[in-house]
Amino acid sequence: MPNPSHAPAVALSRRGIARLGAAFLLAATAPMAMIGPARAQTTVRFTLDWRFDGPAALFLMGIEKGYFKAEGLDVAIEPGNGSREAVPRVASGAYDVGFGDVNSLIRYRDENPSVDLKAVMMVYDKPPFAIVGRKSRGVSADVKSLEGRKFGAPAADAAFAQWPIFKTINKLDDSKIRLENVGFPVREPMLASGEVDAVFGYANSSYINLKSRGVPVDDIVVLLMADYGVELYGNAIMVSPKFLAEKPEAVRGLLRALARSFRDTVADPDLGAQLVITRNDVARVEVELERLKMTLDQNVVTPFAKANGFGGIDRARWERALDQTSLTYSFKDKARAGDAFTDAFLPPVAERHF
Repeated sequence: MPNPSHAPAVALSRRGIARLGAAFLLAATAPMAMIGPARAQTTVRFTLDWRFDGPAALFLMGIEKGYFKAEGLDVAIEPGNGSREAVPRVASGAYDVGFGDVNSLIRYRDENPSVDLKAVMMVYDKPPFAIVGRKSRGVSADVKSLEGRKFGAPAADAAFAQWPIFKTINKLDDSKIRLENVGFPVREPMLASGEVDAVFGYANSSYINLKSRGVPVDDIVVLLMADYGVELYGNAIMVSPKFLAEKPEAVRGLLRALARSFRDTVADPDLGAQLVITRNDVARVEVELERLKMTLDQNVVTPFAKANGFGGIDRARWERALDQTSLTYSFKDKARAGDAFTDAFLPPVAERHF
């Protein structure tokens, strides 16, 4: 028969053990709880090149999976007003990091020699600069078909900025071409209605927008400038000089997180499109998924990126691109302007393979 005098002692012992276990668990997890907030203290103001559409999934995936947070970064991603506009946004310090046109960055450096703004990761190894037209308006894959046509040309468009190079390389007579300055919102509607014969834009934007407006696919012609002799690069990650100088480890952590984010987006574009929809309530998931897949296939997962890892550049091609820019732009200091990219902050190549 058990000794009743021992029962309270046993019960107390069990309660004590439970309390001791809870106290031990709290003590063990307290440092972990403190690590998260302590590591998430570096705020990064990040501007996209455009609104939240398909390609934005490349960056939103890093938030969804917690990759930025794991690097001690609190990344706030905001929409942009064009890939050229991202350059002054970051150069001015209004944003710490931006996703924008590297060719605009090169020219900005030449025009602003006191600002040492640099790109640190190439994203669009093959740029989406394109002329998008309609067969029913006389445009074909033959570049000479552009002569005699009327173009919708947004003044701030990065694709239109490359028109002088494109027409020079392809020996087009621009006296036979009419250019009309149009706003981004009316660019595709004007082409869809036949008010213009072709427009300048990013292929992953104009083509998808035309298709979603009901223009028959077999009536849409996309002339990617990269397929017609233009060797320029496209959009890259650029970092403000102040942020780069003061927080180099944060930049390294950001690029590590982006590398993981990019790989996951390539592996699961469906999730990427869903993440875009959460930030853009007027977007349609099927449209943004197609836009994202087109971007990955044409611009990101290129033969060079597959062979060498994404994020870097081919220096010989970079020099040829600078030479092409020189065809239509007079550099004040070509060497300094061309020193617009550094790979010093990139993760190891093994972490940048798809």
